[in-house]
Amino acid sequence: MKRPLKPTDVELKFLRILWDLGPSTVKEVHACLNLREDYAYTGVLRMLQVMLDKGLVTRDEAQRSHVYAPAHSRAAMEGGLVTDLTERLFGGSAGALVLAALRSGAVSPEEKARIREVLGGEE
Repeated sequence: MKRPLKPTDVELKFLRILWDLGPSTVKEVHACLNLREDYAYTGVLRMLQVMLDKGLVTRDEAQRSHVYAPAHSRAAMEGGLVTDLTERLFGGSAGALVLAALRSGAVSPEEKARIREVLGGEE
Protein backbone atom coordinates (compact mmCIF):
# COMPACT_ATOMS: atom_id res chain seq x y z
CA MET A 1 0.00 0.00 0.00
CA LYS A 2 1.28 3.44 -0.92
CA ARG A 3 2.07 5.79 1.97
CA PRO A 4 -0.35 8.72 2.09
CA LEU A 5 1.03 12.15 1.33
CA LYS A 6 1.17 14.45 4.34
CA PRO A 7 1.84 18.00 3.18
CA THR A 8 2.65 20.64 5.77
CA ASP A 9 0.32 23.60 6.34
CA VAL A 10 2.50 25.80 4.13
CA GLU A 11 2.59 23.15 1.40
CA LEU A 12 -1.21 22.93 1.53
CA LYS A 13 -1.38 26.71 1.13
CA PHE A 14 0.73 26.44 -2.04
CA LEU A 15 -1.31 23.48 -3.31
CA ARG A 16 -4.59 25.37 -2.81
CA ILE A 17 -3.21 28.19 -4.94
CA LEU A 18 -2.15 25.77 -7.67
CA TRP A 19 -5.51 23.97 -7.57
CA ASP A 20 -7.30 27.32 -7.92
CA LEU A 21 -5.02 28.90 -10.53
CA GLY A 22 -3.98 25.82 -12.43
CA PRO A 23 -0.40 25.35 -13.63
CA SER A 24 1.52 28.48 -12.66
CA THR A 25 4.96 30.06 -12.67
CA VAL A 26 6.79 30.97 -9.47
CA LYS A 27 5.97 34.61 -10.21
CA GLU A 28 2.22 33.84 -10.36
CA VAL A 29 2.27 31.81 -7.13
CA HIS A 30 4.34 34.55 -5.45
CA ALA A 31 1.85 37.25 -6.53
CA CYS A 32 -1.10 35.24 -5.20
CA LEU A 33 0.59 34.56 -1.86
CA ASN A 34 1.52 38.20 -1.45
CA LEU A 35 -2.13 39.24 -1.62
CA ARG A 36 -2.44 37.91 1.95
CA GLU A 37 1.09 37.65 3.37
CA ASP A 38 4.59 38.86 2.63
CA TYR A 39 6.63 36.14 0.92
CA ALA A 40 10.07 36.51 -0.64
CA TYR A 41 10.24 35.35 -4.26
CA THR A 42 13.23 33.14 -3.45
CA GLY A 43 11.29 31.54 -0.58
CA VAL A 44 8.42 30.67 -2.93
CA LEU A 45 10.87 29.22 -5.45
CA ARG A 46 12.59 27.14 -2.76
CA MET A 47 9.28 25.83 -1.37
CA LEU A 48 8.14 24.75 -4.84
CA GLN A 49 11.48 22.98 -5.35
CA VAL A 50 11.07 21.14 -2.03
CA MET A 51 7.51 20.21 -2.99
CA LEU A 52 8.80 18.92 -6.33
CA ASP A 53 11.33 16.72 -4.52
CA LYS A 54 8.54 15.38 -2.27
CA GLY A 55 6.32 14.56 -5.25
CA LEU A 56 3.65 17.12 -4.35
CA VAL A 57 4.04 19.16 -7.56
CA THR A 58 5.31 18.65 -11.09
CA ARG A 59 7.42 21.09 -13.09
CA ASP A 60 7.23 21.81 -16.81
CA GLU A 61 10.61 23.10 -17.98
CA ALA A 62 9.61 23.63 -21.62
CA GLN A 63 9.46 27.42 -21.22
CA ARG A 64 12.02 29.81 -19.78
CA SER A 65 9.81 30.29 -16.71
CA HIS A 66 9.15 26.87 -15.24
CA VAL A 67 5.50 26.02 -14.65
CA TYR A 68 4.46 24.14 -11.52
CA ALA A 69 1.28 22.09 -11.15
CA PRO A 70 -0.15 19.90 -8.38
CA ALA A 71 0.93 16.28 -8.78
CA HIS A 72 -2.35 15.13 -7.21
CA SER A 73 -5.92 16.35 -7.50
CA ARG A 74 -7.55 18.14 -4.60
CA ALA A 75 -9.94 15.19 -4.17
CA ALA A 76 -7.09 12.66 -4.03
CA MET A 77 -5.22 14.76 -1.46
CA GLU A 78 -8.36 15.26 0.66
CA GLY A 79 -9.11 11.55 0.53
CA GLY A 80 -5.61 10.65 1.68
CA LEU A 81 -5.62 13.15 4.52
CA VAL A 82 -9.09 12.10 5.70
CA THR A 83 -8.08 8.43 5.60
CA ASP A 84 -4.94 9.20 7.60
CA LEU A 85 -6.86 11.24 10.18
CA THR A 86 -9.57 8.58 10.44
CA GLU A 87 -7.00 5.86 11.06
CA ARG A 88 -4.82 7.81 13.50
CA LEU A 89 -7.45 9.58 15.57
CA PHE A 90 -10.65 7.56 15.21
CA GLY A 91 -9.37 3.99 14.94
CA GLY A 92 -10.58 3.72 11.35
CA SER A 93 -14.17 4.77 12.12
CA ALA A 94 -15.40 7.24 9.52
CA GLY A 95 -18.64 7.55 11.50
CA ALA A 96 -16.72 8.74 14.56
CA LEU A 97 -14.91 11.30 12.40
CA VAL A 98 -18.19 12.66 11.00
CA LEU A 99 -19.82 12.77 14.44
CA ALA A 100 -16.82 14.64 15.86
CA ALA A 101 -17.03 17.17 13.01
CA LEU A 102 -20.76 17.66 13.55
CA ARG A 103 -20.36 18.05 17.33
CA SER A 104 -17.51 20.53 16.97
CA GLY A 105 -19.86 23.34 16.02
CA ALA A 106 -17.75 24.11 12.95
CA VAL A 107 -20.37 22.81 10.51
CA SER A 108 -22.60 25.56 9.15
CA PRO A 109 -26.35 25.09 8.66
CA GLU A 110 -25.75 25.07 4.90
CA GLU A 111 -23.17 22.31 5.25
CA LYS A 112 -25.54 20.31 7.47
CA ALA A 113 -28.25 20.62 4.83
CA ARG A 114 -25.82 19.35 2.17
CA ILE A 115 -24.83 16.42 4.42
CA ARG A 116 -28.51 15.54 4.90
CA GLU A 117 -28.97 15.71 1.14
CA VAL A 118 -26.07 13.35 0.50
CA LEU A 119 -27.17 10.91 3.22
CA GLY A 120 -30.77 10.99 1.99
CA GLY A 121 -29.66 9.65 -1.38
CA GLU A 122 -27.92 6.59 0.10
CA GLU A 123 -29.61 3.38 1.07
